[in-house]
Amino acid sequence: MSHKFDDDNCNPSNNEHFQSVLGKALENPSRRRMIQGGFGLAALSTLAMLPGCASMGQTGAAKTTSLGFPSIDKSLIDSVILPPGYSYKVLHASGDPLNRSVAAFSNQGTETDDWSARIGDQHDGMDIYYIDAAGKYSDKDTGRAVLSMNHESSAEAHFLHPQGQTSNGVSGRKFDQFGQWDLGTRPELEVLKEINLHGVSVVELSKTASGWSYKLDSPLNRRVTPQTPVRITGPATHMADIRAMMSTRYDTSGATSRGTINNCGHGKTPWGTYLACEENWAMYWQLPVGSNPGDDKAVASRKRYGVASAALTSAIKTERSQGWHTVSASDNRFARWNIAAAGNSAAEDFRNEPNTFGFNLEIDPLAPNSVPAKRVAMGRFAHEAAVCGLPKQGAPLAFYMGDDSRNDYIYKFVSAANWDAKDIGGGMAAGDKYLSEGKLYVAKFNADGKGQWLELTIADPRIANYTAYRFANQADVLINARHASDALGATPMDRPEWGAVNNQNGEIYFALTNNNASNRTPTKVNAANPRAYMDLDGKKSAGNPNGHIIRFKEDGQSATAMGFAWDIFVFGAEEDAGDANLSGLTAKNAFSSPDGLWFSKATGICWIQTDDGAMTDETNCMLLAAVPGQVGDGGKVTVNNAMTVSGAQVTGKQDTFIGAALGEARLRRFLVAPKGSEVTGITETEDGKTLFVNIQHPGENTPALGNAAQYTLESTWPGNVGYGPVGRPRSATLVITRNDGGLIGV
Repeated sequence: MSHKFDDDNCNPSNNEHFQSVLGKALENPSRRRMIQGGFGLAALSTLAMLPGCASMGQTGAAKTTSLGFPSIDKSLIDSVILPPGYSYKVLHASGDPLNRSVAAFSNQGTETDDWSARIGDQHDGMDIYYIDAAGKYSDKDTGRAVLSMNHESSAEAHFLHPQGQTSNGVSGRKFDQFGQWDLGTRPELEVLKEINLHGVSVVELSKTASGWSYKLDSPLNRRVTPQTPVRITGPATHMADIRAMMSTRYDTSGATSRGTINNCGHGKTPWGTYLACEENWAMYWQLPVGSNPGDDKAVASRKRYGVASAALTSAIKTERSQGWHTVSASDNRFARWNIAAAGNSAAEDFRNEPNTFGFNLEIDPLAPNSVPAKRVAMGRFAHEAAVCGLPKQGAPLAFYMGDDSRNDYIYKFVSAANWDAKDIGGGMAAGDKYLSEGKLYVAKFNADGKGQWLELTIADPRIANYTAYRFANQADVLINARHASDALGATPMDRPEWGAVNNQNGEIYFALTNNNASNRTPTKVNAANPRAYMDLDGKKSAGNPNGHIIRFKEDGQSATAMGFAWDIFVFGAEEDAGDANLSGLTAKNAFSSPDGLWFSKATGICWIQTDDGAMTDETNCMLLAAVPGQVGDGGKVTVNNAMTVSGAQVTGKQDTFIGAALGEARLRRFLVAPKGSEVTGITETEDGKTLFVNIQHPGENTPALGNAAQYTLESTWPGNVGYGPVGRPRSATLVITRNDGGLIGV
C-alpha cells in the first residue's frame, strides 16, 4: 500500500514497547548470549536446508532448497524486468471491459459509463478459484477458473478524466488523501467513476495452449463496488447491538450496508471463498464546514481510526477526501460520504456509515448472485490480509490479520466451529458457519522471543473499565477493536502489512513495511522493531525506512494456542547501509519496504513484494524469492543504532532475535517493476508453472493533469510494451511463465 494515509500514527496509547520489557530481561546475564560476528552468519544459511527438504512435507506442500534463476540487477526502466528464460503477458488492466456491451478503454478519460462493468483500478491482492465440471469450486486445476482481485485506491483518479479531476467547473486537479483543495461541487459522472473503480473484480479465466486469458461476457464476470448491497454478520448473541451501531438512513435496521473500499491484501478461505480486506477506508468521509460531528464517543472512535472527527473550518482545507459528498444529486449514493449528525438520530443520516467499513468482506466468486457479507466477528481496523493457518480436521480455524497503520497491531481470529473438509465448496453458508462465531485476539510480543494472544472481550476488566473509550458491550469491542487492543496493552508494530503462512510448517510471517523518524529513534527501538538509522543518500530518510519481516510459530502448532515464539526473518536495507544492513544484503538482493508476502505450495518459495519510497532513487519496486527457514534457526544479536535527532547525534544498542542469514543463495531479486509502481498481489496455478503478479499505480508521481503541455507522464506502461492504447499508465496483472514450461523460481 503506497499511499501515505497509513503513515499516520492514530495510536495515542502508552502500551509498553519492547524497550522497557527488554531492559528488565537483559538484567539477567544468562539472557545475553550473543552470536559472535553479528550477521557474518554464512554458515547458518544451511540450517533451513533440512534433510529431505526437496520432498513433500507433511502438509503436502513442496519445499525447495535452492533458487534456480540468477538474481537480476536493479532497474529504473519503465518496464517489467525478469530473469533470462522468463516471459510475461498482461492479463488485464484498469478499465478493460467485462463484457462487449462496454466500449474499449480509451485511456483518455473519455468514458461516459460509470465503470461498474470495467476492471477496477489499482490492482492488489488476488486469488484463483478453479471450477469443476458441475460449475462448483474445486481446489484442483481444471483448466477453468475465476480470478478474484482487490482494487485499492483512487489516488491516481486524475488519469480517468480528460483533464484530471474537476471541482467547481475547474479541471486539472489531483485530489488525493493528502491534498488540500477547494472542493466546491464535483461532477456526478467523475465521482461515480472514482467510486466504482474501487472494490473487487471477478473474471473468468480459461487456459489454452497459449496460456491463461480472461473471458469477456462470462456470466461469472462481476464487480463488487462500494455501492454493492452486503450483509452485516456477527455473533448471534451480539447482533442486536451490532446492528444498532450500523443503523443509517440506507438501512435503519443495520442489517445491511453497501459495498467495500480500499481493498489491499486479501484472504482465501479453506472452503473456497474470497476475503476482500478493507484497509485505508477511513479517508473517504468528510464533515463539512459548520456540521455537527456527533457525540464525544463518536469523535473518540473516529480519531482512533483516522476518520474525519471535526467539522472543517474552511472548504479549502479538505484533507483525505475525494469530495464525493459534494455532488449535488439528491440520492444517498453521495450523501453517505457526509458523516455529520444532521438528523435527530442515526437512522436519519450517515453518522454511522464509517462503522460499516473496516472489515473482512467475504465474497463467493463462483456465485455471482450471492450477497457478500461483512464479518464483524473478525474485528474492525485497517485490514491488511486475512490468512488462514493450516486447517486441521476437527479443530478450529485461525485467521491472522494485520492492521496497516504505524504503531498498530497483529490480530488472530479463531473460529468457534471445528473444521470439516466436507465444507469445501460450501460458499457463503460455510462462511456463516466459521466466520460469524469465534474469538478475536491481539498479539503481545515479549522481549524473550515469546508472545501472547490477548482476547478482546468485554469480560476483561481492562476493557470494561477503559477510560479513553467507554465500551458499551461486546459489539462495541469488535467495532472499536483498536481501542480494545490499546486497553489490553498489545504491542504496537511498524505497519503490519501482508501476512502469509508457510505451507510447510504452519509458521506465520508478517511484513512490517517501515517506520518514520518520529516513531523510531535509538531511544524508541525495541526487540521487534530494533533499528533506528539514517539513509544519507538519495531519499535521505530516517527511522526504519526499509522495514523487515517478522515471523512466529504457535505453541503446539495449534490454532487455539495462547502463546507463540517469534524472530525476524529478514531486514530490508540498501547494501551500503552499514550497521543497518543486518541481513547482509548485496546489490543483487537489497530491497526496501516489504509489503506483499505469499508462499508457493508448489515450490515452498516465500515471495516478497515491495512498496518502497526510500530506495527508489536507485531502483523501482521489486519481487524477490526467498528460501524460508524456521523460527529459531538463527539467534540473538545486538543492533548498533545511530541517528540524528533534533540536530544531535543519538546512538544506542538493541538486542533482537533473528533468523539464519539468507545470502544470495536463499534470497534473489526476480522482478523489477515500471516507474512509480508498487509490486503487489500474487498467486499461482496449482502446478507452480504460472505466476500472477500485479503492477499497481505505475506513474504514481505524475502531477495533476490539465493542458497536455503542462505535464510529463512519469510512466506510460503498459501501453509502451504493446498492451492497450499508448499514453497514460494503468495498473495491470501479469501472467508470468518460464519459457521451457518449468516451475517458477526453481
